[in-house]
Amino acid sequence: MPKNKTHSGAKKRFRVTGSGKIMREQAGARHLLEHKSSRKTRRLATDQVLETSDVKRVRAMLGI
Repeated sequence: MPKNKTHSGAKKRFRVTGSGKIMREQAGARHLLEHKSSRKTRRLATDQVLETSDVKRVRAMLGI
């Protein structure tokens, strides 16, 4: 059985924690920051746990 290739876009967007959770970054934290409040930009800077409905698909893309 051949190995599965890791999706090159997925490996840039997701990371796996030591306990196996898949983390993602939040959208909207890259530009147009001048009008956003500092509280909102701090919140956008933190990573979020991936939704459970998407975990199976992302695991397949990452080859886990």
